[in-house]
Amino acid sequence: MKRIISILFILFLGLSSLNAQRVDYSVVSTEEERGIDFMQITSPNDYVCMPIVSRKGNNINWLSNRIIDVTPDGKYIAYVSSRNGATNIFVKELGKQGGSMQRTNRKAILDFNYSPDGKYIVFSENRGTSHQIFLTDANEGYVCRQITSANQDYSPIYTSDMSKILFARMENNNVSIWSYDVNSNFLSSYSSGMNPYPMNVDDVYLCTRVNSSGYGEIWRINTRTGVEECIVSDANRNFTTPVLSPDGQWVLFVGVSDIVTPNFVYKNTDIYACRIDGTSMVQLTYHAADDLSPVWSRDGKYIYFVSQRGSTTATANIWRMPFVY
Repeated sequence: MKRIISILFILFLGLSSLNAQRVDYSVVSTEEERGIDFMQITSPNDYVCMPIVSRKGNNINWLSNRIIDVTPDGKYIAYVSSRNGATNIFVKELGKQGGSMQRTNRKAILDFNYSPDGKYIVFSENRGTSHQIFLTDANEGYVCRQITSANQDYSPIYTSDMSKILFARMENNNVSIWSYDVNSNFLSSYSSGMNPYPMNVDDVYLCTRVNSSGYGEIWRINTRTGVEECIVSDANRNFTTPVLSPDGQWVLFVGVSDIVTPNFVYKNTDIYACRIDGTSMVQLTYHAADDLSPVWSRDGKYIYFVSQRGSTTATANIWRMPFVY
């Protein structure tokens, strides 16, 4: 997990590492996923970015930033796409065939989220030696307002009341959660962590924290009361990227799993879910492809995620699966 912090700002690769070629990506689903209806949302021509996954020995680390989101009205899915030497946000209408629309005209967007009212997109971008937060109109997208500068900032996301923008900042190899007050422009530092995700209660958010053993855990932080609770942890596995369900009852996240074959054990990234208190944890995907950056549909019935599954060339696409628990 310590390695995750050091690769957070590397841009995306279209293919997995050579080590990953020992496994078969071409099937859409596995025996463990029998009965699940997986639907491919994008095509190779959409050039969906694939977060970097690094495997070395018995260790696996990945870029945990969120690179897809569904518009608040549920009609479109947006994603980071790599085209013409740049990474930008593109939008595709759900439920219809056709191309995608470019929403930003930048050089190196890392991650993003929609505002709760759907009017804005807040994103981070690699700018030379720093990573800065920007705000843009969700429908136009070309005129941008800079929120932070000269720091290593990423993973911006609005609070539910839109009064603040949470984000992660890396300083001296440590990552902490900060907020930007929309009305006063005031910046505040909260606590250690990354991948912030606000809950439906003011001053409470989910995040990823790295424990003393170097493994990622999912935490719930109350900035008003000071109560900090670890809800997902494992002595031998990393967990990152928490996302709260629309009804506030479930948390999606990415975690490590082992694919065991007669010849080798393959460390993999899969999607998990649990109740908001950490109970009823369930592994949702089992494919040898890397399943990453999960988000909920706005009605909570489906999960969208990035994966190379179904591709003989390990090309990333956005996939949809039902949430039936």
